[in-house]
Amino acid sequence: MSDHNNPLFNQSLEKGLAVLRGFGAARRTMNLADIAQVAGISKSSAQRMIHTLEELGYVRKHPQSRRFQLTPKVMEIGYNYLAADILVDVANPYLAELNQITGETVNLTEPDGLDMVYVARFVAPKFIPVHMPIGSRIPMYCSGAGRAYLSVLGDDEIHAMLESSDRVTFTQYTQTDISSIFKRIQNSRAQGYATNQEEMFLGDMTIAAPVINSHGLPVASVHLAVPCSRWTLPDAEQKLASSVIQCARSISNSIRTL
Repeated sequence: MSDHNNPLFNQSLEKGLAVLRGFGAARRTMNLADIAQVAGISKSSAQRMIHTLEELGYVRKHPQSRRFQLTPKVMEIGYNYLAADILVDVANPYLAELNQITGETVNLTEPDGLDMVYVARFVAPKFIPVHMPIGSRIPMYCSGAGRAYLSVLGDDEIHAMLESSDRVTFTQYTQTDISSIFKRIQNSRAQGYATNQEEMFLGDMTIAAPVINSHGLPVASVHLAVPCSRWTLPDAEQKLASSVIQCARSISNSIRTL
């Protein structure tokens, strides 16, 4: 939670970041009024923010529509995070090996708030129903990666995070009841991996295992994304789960020596 009353807190920076975060798949371009509304700031403040961001090269204005959009320079910030993230460097060889062994799409996600964020991805050569580029976010409560991460936390912390989640229904299979999700997480803790079957995307299921640091805390999750057209969940668990667990353990052991 941000402490806006702290004299060190820079509200102008907060507004500028709010403008950048306002752009996305649902709002690829925006006019000044859109920007003010999405960022929760006045129109005059939005004008100052967007002008500064345009001067710095992070946004540009279309010459005909006069609407603003992000530029590729924004990706520099995310790339710098990935380049500085030792976990990604350590994990990549193990993720690539799991991709080769299984022939399926392998992902590494890290926690941010109540979400897991994709930081590495090795795509299967075969058909996959869902495209999740680096930087994509998935909620913890209904994803295999999220449940794997949560399974390493204490019960009180798990409940607090589930209660804070919006628990949106994405498909008819999405689990939104806290007690039901908690039981799934407990099962994940016992078996060493978590699953998700079409709770976020129809035709897609995942098997995930947590990456744990030297303090016994979860820092990421490895997960395989497999299509329902090629796998049933029992078959995927039987044939793939042990490889996912081994990959996550290898990454965990490697980061403990850093």
